[in-house]
Amino acid sequence: MKLTTYSLQKQKRPDTELPVQFAEAYRPDLIKRSVHALQSAARQAYGASTEAGYRHSSRISKRRRNYRGCYGFGISRVNRKILSRRGTRMFWVGAFSPQTVGGRRAHPPKQISKMEKLINKKENQKAIRSAMAATLNKDLVAQRGHQLPTEYPFIVESALEQAQKTKDVEEALIKLGFENELERSLIKKVRAGIATMRGRKYKRKKGLLIVTGSDCPLAKAARNLSGIDVVKAQDLNAELLAPGAFPGRATIWTEHALEIVKKEKLFS
Repeated sequence: MKLTTYSLQKQKRPDTELPVQFAEAYRPDLIKRSVHALQSAARQAYGASTEAGYRHSSRISKRRRNYRGCYGFGISRVNRKILSRRGTRMFWVGAFSPQTVGGRRAHPPKQISKMEKLINKKENQKAIRSAMAATLNKDLVAQRGHQLPTEYPFIVESALEQAQKTKDVEEALIKLGFENELERSLIKKVRAGIATMRGRKYKRKKGLLIVTGSDCPLAKAARNLSGIDVVKAQDLNAELLAPGAFPGRATIWTEHALEIVKKEKLFS
């Protein structure tokens, strides 16, 4: 399979032969598993303190002749602490037990819980290849809400990797027909009642993904463009290619990136 290659001025160049990795079948189930494995591995373990709810001196005697005991008072044997007393009469309040104020939780989150989901190496590689192929499917990319140029998909010459300034990157993307993507990924305020209660006042849509062949000035130049990610071909994963486990992210592949994929046989 060949794709049209464009220069930064949107001029046609000789077609480029795609590596065999892009011939992978569409497998949304594997892509979803791979993304969930990455997201679960990034979660931070949490759990209740081992002393939470146990800090009360709530020992109460059930003995018959202990004056501080509850024997003979006709009360349940709930752990209690002494709030006040008058002579030998104790005024208790419940403590320690799950149903009492300030008591421990019945089933708190455990620190030993295993939150990480695993995926086989070959399945993960297959998922990445499938997500790579999905970036070339214009219908899938459009379903994600990306506004694409009519020529999509296409390859861009490696000169894009040498862009030094953010202004240069913006100009190149506009000439290539991705001006709508620059506006789409801007930060937008969330309507009240949707996400403000969870501490997320603004939302940011995922925009373009630019895949390069190596470390280059473009990674720093595009850092201030909201929603646009720049990644080396060796560092690709399913979450970058399919954010939220939804395949079909609008992606720009440089000639150098495809050479690295073919030469090093990545994900095969």
